Amino acid sequence: MKPAPFAFHAARSRPEALEALSRWGDDAKVLAGGQSLVPMLALRLARFAHLVDLNRADDLAGVRREDGWLSVGAMTRQRHLERHTELGRTVPLLARATPLIGHFQVRNRGTLGGSISHADPASEYPAVALALDATMRLDNAGSSRLVGARDFFVSTWTTCLAPDELLCEVRFPVWEGPCGFSIREVARRRGDFALVGVAGGLRLDPAGRLCGAALCAFGVGPTPVRAPEAEAALAGQPADALGPPELEELGHLAASGLEPVDDVHASASYRRSVAATLARQVLADCLEEATRG
Repeated sequence: MKPAPFAFHAARSRPEALEALSRWGDDAKVLAGGQSLVPMLALRLARFAHLVDLNRADDLAGVRREDGWLSVGAMTRQRHLERHTELGRTVPLLARATPLIGHFQVRNRGTLGGSISHADPASEYPAVALALDATMRLDNAGSSRLVGARDFFVSTWTTCLAPDELLCEVRFPVWEGPCGFSIREVARRRGDFALVGVAGGLRLDPAGRLCGAALCAFGVGPTPVRAPEAEAALAGQPADALGPPELEELGHLAASGLEPVDDVHASASYRRSVAATLARQVLADCLEEATRG
């Protein structure tokens, strides 16, 4: 099939893109990498009167570090993040999630902001953003607002973005001190969307006790899902007191609050079981890295 007819607009800057969204609102759709949008248009699963292309808007791309944050422009290519040498030191979880996205051809065109705005519940970047409590900068033609990841993702393919707003930047906190991060997923084939995935991080204080914990499952609901009970159980625990039995229990605790559904790819019980195993493995990875550092 071919897409339904639309008017194409190539925005050369952030202000041009915002002006277009202000003019057409619900009738407009933003094109970033196009890896998800173009197939949906071709299959006529989505129709828009106006398509606003951001690929010439260089002011929406780039990576910078300031005040304890790593700020990444929405049009920064996934391939750029994959090759960014500082990313592995500042936001390791983002660096480790990137190679799991599709294939290298996808990452050559895909963007950070496109993936997060698309809000597919089985994709990696939304889970990383939620796990790290990232902050989204949403702009319209007249103002800007900051929204935490917990409030940004609403449901499957749905965010809090207003029709005239554009996700312009994502700010990831840089964890200091002894830390460990990990992301694991199960997919039918390499490059496929995850059937189930878990991303997480742990931080130790000078005494070797856990002072920060983040655990987020994806592919198990309409949005990525944090595991607050498991995170709370980890708070203040000595790292050397967490052996295999404790991690096993924490994995089951992390999965206990999940409400996945049955579909053609996997059953709900399978997803919940795999999530428990992945949570245990992610926590073990994080502990090993944090204590090694």
